[in-house]
Amino acid sequence: MPTLVEKPPERGEWIHEVKFDGYRSQLIIESAGTRIYTRRGADWTAKYKPLVRASQKLSVEDAIIDGEIIVTNEAGLSDFAALRSSITRRPEDLYLVTFDLLYLNGHDLRDMPVEDRREILSSMIPAGGHIQFSEPMPGDALSLFHLVGEAGVEGLVSKRLGSKYRSGDTTSWLKAKCYTVGEFNLLGVERETGKPAFALMADRVTGEYVGSAFITLNREKREQLWEWVQEHPGQAPAGMKRPATQWVQPGLVGKVKHLRGEEMLRHASLIDFSDRSD
Repeated sequence: MPTLVEKPPERGEWIHEVKFDGYRSQLIIESAGTRIYTRRGADWTAKYKPLVRASQKLSVEDAIIDGEIIVTNEAGLSDFAALRSSITRRPEDLYLVTFDLLYLNGHDLRDMPVEDRREILSSMIPAGGHIQFSEPMPGDALSLFHLVGEAGVEGLVSKRLGSKYRSGDTTSWLKAKCYTVGEFNLLGVERETGKPAFALMADRVTGEYVGSAFITLNREKREQLWEWVQEHPGQAPAGMKRPATQWVQPGLVGKVKHLRGEEMLRHASLIDFSDRSD
């Protein structure tokens, strides 16, 4: 599991790849058949039957492959929001983007340098199929990070040259995520003496709580927000108990800057808001 960092490494020798927005998965090929496991060890082979069939085109006896299962949008970018429905309704739209090889034809490869494992893996993956190889991105790390951010990609993964494969958290793999801006409904404001104020936000479609955002508004905007909160008191959503929160009526929509590719808001800040209660 890569360590989350603010920006990709500028020093040392690293491989840089696109960070795909999907489900981390492990493809296991053996004589008894192919299985696909989630990051937490659940067997989702039955959900990924088209990918199981695609694995039969790999000319290997047995293998353990690390990758990300994704679905793409019209722009060709991985689309996490569409992934869940694709798994149940259109599994033929799924892709497995592979990026590491742990085991091949009776040989444990985890002690090999990452660049050697990836070279072998690349040679195994036929072009044009639903199992693909995550190509390295040439160039310096900061320029690449800016590039993927402009393209709307989730972020960048950097892997230290010469590193071995080890399960669990590691600093040999680093992930730098790009920020994006989205709109969310304001549920309430959490204010405690001596602590930063946070806005509690909800998904605009489902109304479900998605996390909190640090309030970074200027003084004028902050005063407008407090005034709106005081004039529109509301009730806590079912099941939410946060004594320091002033709950509000529906109607205020916040513009939130947050890390791209997270199910809940992370490293989020409220940068603007508008009243849409009319």
